[in-house]
Amino acid sequence: MNSMVDRRELVRELLVDRGELIVVSGLGSATYDVAAAGDHPLNVYQWGGMGGTLMIGLGLAFAQPHRRIVVITGDGDTLMGIGSLATIGVKRPPNLSIVVLDNGRYGEPGMQASHTDAGVDLTAIASACGFAHARDLTSMSDVSAVRDLIQNGRGPTFVRARISCVDLPRVLPTRDGHAMRLRLAQALAERA
Repeated sequence: MNSMVDRRELVRELLVDRGELIVVSGLGSATYDVAAAGDHPLNVYQWGGMGGTLMIGLGLAFAQPHRRIVVITGDGDTLMGIGSLATIGVKRPPNLSIVVLDNGRYGEPGMQASHTDAGVDLTAIASACGFAHARDLTSMSDVSAVRDLIQNGRGPTFVRARISCVDLPRVLPTRDGHAMRLRLAQALAERA
């Protein structure tokens, strides 16, 4: 796929009218983009543990079965936790969606080429793992359909968006994991 979408615009549009959607962002650019779209008590920002973001999303999907969960992360994080796709496919949480911002690079450690740059197809892997929906987002005109799938579809859902390697200004939310956990717990309790 040669077409690319603007990652920050994509994330902003995916989170328009998000309602009670819990958003788990992978480390690096995904977190900066989710924060740029607007801080929210139901945002769960990741600052470390590359390869673990998908499992955090799965855990939240099981812990909060009546809530929609979306993981927004990068190709590097997804590749580091590739077995997570198989686990999610087997467990089939209907309320979980994964959006991978794929620039073909491991951005945080220095922009080394990732395996997707060499042709590894994460969408095909998610499909083979049994995701209910696995698709590529190829243009911004696809965003409203993807947003509807995230908010209303029966998952698990996997969406890969090919993005450029543009280095955008960082929007840094809190890095205090304990404070984020308390904030999320309080927000969930208030919305119960």
